[in-house]
Amino acid sequence: MIEYQHNVHVYYRDVDQMGIVYYTRYFEYFEEARTELLRSIGISVTDIEKNGYFLPVISCSCKYKYPAKFDEELNIFTKITEEPRSTLKIEYIIRNSNDILCVNGETIHTFINKNGKIVKPPKIITEKLRG
Repeated sequence: MIEYQHNVHVYYRDVDQMGIVYYTRYFEYFEEARTELLRSIGISVTDIEKNGYFLPVISCSCKYKYPAKFDEELNIFTKITEEPRSTLKIEYIIRNSNDILCVNGETIHTFINKNGKIVKPPKIITEKLRG
């Protein structure tokens, strides 16, 4: 449906004492890539929230395959393969500059309104994902 590639550079703040990307940092990379994926199709997270919708994460997973290291360039491949209903699933694959798979994962989000009630996705999202 929608795919996007986002690149990040591994900084010293991202790694543990062994120079390997700290495991929780991948979820931050996912968030950054997710924001850029939506921006690439003309959806601003800020605009979604101004219209009274929010997308909290209700599930997340990450499978670690190969360690990413300090000073590497990582390629994050992000995609949405299913039309959202009450949830939105986003998949992630992170490869290093040698095209080695480092991690894969996903986040699942639900759509809620300002009162925290689960709602259908706003038209701005469904239209952009279809188009």
